[in-house]
Amino acid sequence: MWHRSSNGAVTVALAAALTMMVGGVQAFDDAKYPNWKGQWSRVIVPGVGGQGAFDPTRPWGPGQQAPLTPEYQKVLEDSMADQAKGGLGNYPTAHCLPGGMPRMMTFSTHEYVITPDTTYILLGGEDHFRRIFTDGRDWPQEIEPTFAGYSIGRWIDQDGRYTTLEAETRGPFKGPRAYDATGLPLHFDNQSIFKERFFLDQADPNILHDVITVIDHALTRPWTADKRYRRNPDLRAQWPETYCNEGNANIVVGKENYFLSGDGFLMPAKKNQAPPDLRYFKQTQK
Repeated sequence: MWHRSSNGAVTVALAAALTMMVGGVQAFDDAKYPNWKGQWSRVIVPGVGGQGAFDPTRPWGPGQQAPLTPEYQKVLEDSMADQAKGGLGNYPTAHCLPGGMPRMMTFSTHEYVITPDTTYILLGGEDHFRRIFTDGRDWPQEIEPTFAGYSIGRWIDQDGRYTTLEAETRGPFKGPRAYDATGLPLHFDNQSIFKERFFLDQADPNILHDVITVIDHALTRPWTADKRYRRNPDLRAQWPETYCNEGNANIVVGKENYFLSGDGFLMPAKKNQAPPDLRYFKQTQK
């Protein structure tokens, strides 16, 4: 009898615990949040080209007309000049480093997972995900440097439903970072601030806007762009994997980049480029 009574007590306790768990799940009113489910890919503006840029309505590189300071305008010019000779310029993603903010919001199909405390943005490639905390926390006294930065957001209520997610992302960031493959630079102090507004297009709920404003010491003023994404109508779409280091033939030694040939030998990337320093290798006898 005692054994049966004990099992009954355990059953009651387990049922109570499950009730509390279910109650916690029910506390998240999914109907109050916007429908951002599905796979999202960037909208390519006709006539601008397929190469991703921070402002999708303008060509990449100098065509972005970024409000750079003279010092960082020269960084861009030097980057493109080095690339014209075969170098990598100021484009760290060519080394297979993460692009970080804001470039990570340009490429890759992505997905939004919304919970009351955090909105997750799941990405492919070297930039894996972002967390936007919406639990009312304040900024921590110290922020560990990351490529994605630390994001705090809040939901904007309209007629009893959340329609817009406002977020601010701060560093310090890991770097260097560039907006695009020309090496369009962010400041090397890695102290950028990004302010974002995510919302569905009023005319088309399958278009999502991410209006990003960049505040950065390499800029003469804040710089804003409206990045748009289109939802894939296939609810069971394939999720591709993209990894820069798969098939990447760039080999960086010190500050110089070389190229790996198809037969596995190191090749110069620039005309008249000197070989890498081999001081730690035993020299072959001629």
